[in-house]
Amino acid sequence: MSLRRAVAVPFRTKGRERLTQSEFVVALSLDRDWFSPEQAKRLVDVAATEGLLNRSGEGLAVTFDPHDVAVPDGFEPDDDVLRQRSTFERALGTLVDAGIEKQEAVAGINRLQADLGVTVEAAAVVYARREGVQISDVADRALAELGES
Repeated sequence: MSLRRAVAVPFRTKGRERLTQSEFVVALSLDRDWFSPEQAKRLVDVAATEGLLNRSGEGLAVTFDPHDVAVPDGFEPDDDVLRQRSTFERALGTLVDAGIEKQEAVAGINRLQADLGVTVEAAAVVYARREGVQISDVADRALAELGES
């Protein structure tokens, strides 16, 4: 996932698991020239929502080991990483990252949604659990959204 890669790069470059937001923004905007400073700040928001970064004051802590993320030579993230993903998109992304074909996952989720009469997000969580894919953060978000309905 390119969002995870984009988040990992500044931490890998600095060799730390905590950076200030300013260091993170400078790494993505000035050092790498991937984003404008405003876009880099937006990336912080998206990554925090996705659970990839934890904020504490001006500090950012990565929630995964950035050295475990493969970053190919010449990697450059596209603007899609700046878009907030829906709960369903997050669940589907997790399934694809786990090695399940996207088309297969969507078909299975759609069948479950029709069979169980639940939201697509709930069906995605059930599908993932049946496939043995851990998506508890997405499940928590889907449950919260059900409470808002």
